[in-house]
Amino acid sequence: MSERLRPRDLAFLAEETPSTPMHNATVEIFDPGDSGFDYDRLVELIEDRISFVPRYRQRIQRVPGRLANPVWVDDPHFDLGYHVRRSALPRPGSLEQLQELVARIVSRPLDRSKPLWEVYFVEGLADGRVAMLSKSHQALVDGVATVDLGQVLLDVGKEPKSLGGDVWAPRRPPSPGTLAVGALRDSLRDPQVAADTVRTRATSLLRVADAAAETTGRVVGGLTGRRSVREGPLVGTHGQQRRVISVFTDLADHRAIRDVHGGTVNDVILATITGGLRGWLMTRHESLGGLRRVRAVVPVSVIDSELEATSLGSQIAAHFVDLPIGEPSPVVRLHQVSYSFKVHKETGRGVAANRLAGIAGFAPATFHAIGSRVAAAEVGRGMQLSVTNVPGPQSPLYAAGARMEATFPVLPLPPHHLLAIGVTSYDGGVAYGITADRDAVPDADVLGQCLTEALAELLDTASGSRPRVPRGRRKPAARKGAAASKTTSKTPSKATSKTASKTPGTRSTGGSGRATSGRKP
Repeated sequence: MSERLRPRDLAFLAEETPSTPMHNATVEIFDPGDSGFDYDRLVELIEDRISFVPRYRQRIQRVPGRLANPVWVDDPHFDLGYHVRRSALPRPGSLEQLQELVARIVSRPLDRSKPLWEVYFVEGLADGRVAMLSKSHQALVDGVATVDLGQVLLDVGKEPKSLGGDVWAPRRPPSPGTLAVGALRDSLRDPQVAADTVRTRATSLLRVADAAAETTGRVVGGLTGRRSVREGPLVGTHGQQRRVISVFTDLADHRAIRDVHGGTVNDVILATITGGLRGWLMTRHESLGGLRRVRAVVPVSVIDSELEATSLGSQIAAHFVDLPIGEPSPVVRLHQVSYSFKVHKETGRGVAANRLAGIAGFAPATFHAIGSRVAAAEVGRGMQLSVTNVPGPQSPLYAAGARMEATFPVLPLPPHHLLAIGVTSYDGGVAYGITADRDAVPDADVLGQCLTEALAELLDTASGSRPRVPRGRRKPAARKGAAASKTTSKTPSKATSKTASKTPGTRSTGGSGRATSGRKP
């Protein structure tokens, strides 16, 4: 009998709505050079590697009468040309135009009657570059039975390797009678199947009740003028369309900050996001008095036998962090974020970043998918933002001989969340991928600019050009020395603010607020 969907996988399908599509996406930008990498070569590459992820040729088949959870079955009409699509930008296509195309594509739910994935080959980028956008449903990529297709497409060398695609013939799909008999048999033989069925039905009833309550709340809210969801800059009711912004920075800058102030690169990334959110909210004239912290869920890799095993050598657990956006000092923000991870580090369960970066293939795509699954399970626990940060390989990867120059993740938005941020480090760079609701967050590009400014502000504190925030207490200076110190401490702060406002490597275009770092794809 075919493998059944687990309750959590089925929940992703049940919770999906037109305004909350449950799929992850990854954008990769390539320089074809003389490799001849084009749409046809991509189709050949996927055809050669898809046998390593057999679920990418399967669709979901429901059981009559809901006697058991649905099963994965081979798609008898599987058409690779349907899933691998071709698109183009008007030459020379800019990064902003690519982001707009990606936003429109990720806003569309996947067709449930077919395998739950799509890949787009995008031509027309400036300097002859091309991009590949892949999106896969959260029910498809669980990191246990299936990894992301993108993990098996890239090679460490320029010379493409032929892994010998299989000669595949779909198995005959089971009839409704066969599915029903199989469901009864499995329920009698395996108590876990019966338990999953009961759990799924109970969850379905609760979901229907919640949906009815939410509908009632909207009706009452419409009559009374009150909103059923407590609105805020990060939480509210979102629509069906998305905005996608990418910010490319240098890993060396993050390491320089870490080396001076301590902690990890992950701490620096979260401190950058904290500073970026603070600057963005200030541009919106939001009061930081009532919003001192942003509750974020940051999935982390751990070694824990009690958690669901993955094929990546570690488990993923939710870790909650209060991002101190009300703190004006960038260094104090960094120390506070670093301290929030101290307990996690001291447990000994944490997995080193270099170990994750050394996993075969391009693992960030899979880790982001698992991280999104973990974050989605925490909705309703007071979190306002989901952030996934995955270290990738620090040497170039290739697709059919074309070098991948840059990549960034595109996370799904959980229900009532207006923002999600994914971060991927690769080949000396760190890319921030922002997903936002198109109507509720029309200024997502300003947030991108604020991220670059927040990183520049942190880097400035590590350059020695201004006083650093001390750790611990200092002995009181002599009265005369204190007066001299007070006099001289005013000058560097003004110089610093001028330097930070003219940070090289930050470019804004017109009044739109768009920005990119000095490291461009």
